[in-house]
Amino acid sequence: MPYDLDLLDETAWRGLVDRFGFRMWAVARACGLDATDAADAVQAAWLRLVEKLDTIRDPEAVGAWLVTTTRHEAGRIRRKRAGHQLTGLVPDLPTTEGDPVARMLSEEDGRRLWAAIDTLHEPCRTLLRLIVTLPEVTYAQLAHRMRMPIGSIGPTRMRCLRRVRSLMGEEPR
Repeated sequence: MPYDLDLLDETAWRGLVDRFGFRMWAVARACGLDATDAADAVQAAWLRLVEKLDTIRDPEAVGAWLVTTTRHEAGRIRRKRAGHQLTGLVPDLPTTEGDPVARMLSEEDGRRLWAAIDTLHEPCRTLLRLIVTLPEVTYAQLAHRMRMPIGSIGPTRMRCLRRVRSLMGEEPR
């Protein structure tokens, strides 16, 4: 008997996210993923639920299904990442401590960055401000503060950063 479509109701979805989102996040992190990859794994698991909604026979098994799917997605991401070395993507930045010209240029870049962020619409403006001012903030904390699903934080962050690069005239390579 196919799963009934009550899950298409936004209230039901929020209930599922509230009930299982943290557990899914914990499973993804326990699989050794960093915050960004964990958010991707959780989002992929939610997407799989949408895709497979009509095949779920037992509504009581949704939680276990989500956790198992999150674990599978985390493994997929780890295998994919294992084949790609990420070192060297961010160049070592020169220090500006003893160089007043470099310090001035760095301050100018900072002003340009904040000006670009200030022109963004919500949720980008708030999300990027939080990430920049609180570098240790977790995706779970951001999701709670922004009232967004945890799986939406990573993709939203990427879209916002792309927009800032565009505003600053630095298209991604």
